[in-house]
Amino acid sequence: MPGPYPIRGSVVLPEAELMWRFSRSSGPGGQHVNTSDSQVELRFDLARTEALPPVWKQRALERLGGRLVGGVVTVRASEHRSQWRNRETAAVRLASLLAEATAPPPKPRKPTRIPKGINERRLREKKQRAQTKRGRSARDWT
Repeated sequence: MPGPYPIRGSVVLPEAELMWRFSRSSGPGGQHVNTSDSQVELRFDLARTEALPPVWKQRALERLGGRLVGGVVTVRASEHRSQWRNRETAAVRLASLLAEATAPPPKPRKPTRIPKGINERRLREKKQRAQTKRGRSARDWT
C-alpha cells in the first residue's frame, strides 16, 4: 500500500493499529470469483488508539457512536476485483471517516437583525400590491 493515510494535519492512520480481514466478494466475477478473497474489512480500535489527540478521540467516539461495536469502527470495501485496490479504498474511506468525525464543530451562527429600511420597503410594496388587487375587484363594473 502506498504510504500513510493522513487524517488531518500531521496525524496519520497508524499501520500497526489497523486490523485487516479478507473474504470472498459477492456478485459476478467469472472463474476467478471462487478462488480469491477480494473483499476487505478494515477494523480500527478507536477506543484504545493512542494515535489521536484526546480531544479528537472523544469527539470521534461521540460522533461515531452508532457505528462502533465495542469501540471498534469497521469499514468494508468490495467494489474492485482486486484485493489491493479494495485495501486502498477501505483505508482511504476510514481516513476520511475519521477526518470528518474529528473535525471541530462549526462556529455557532450569530443572529443578525433585519435592517429597518428593508422591512419598511417590504411593507410598502405589500400595501401597493394589495391596492392593485383591490382595484381589480368587480364592484365598480356594474
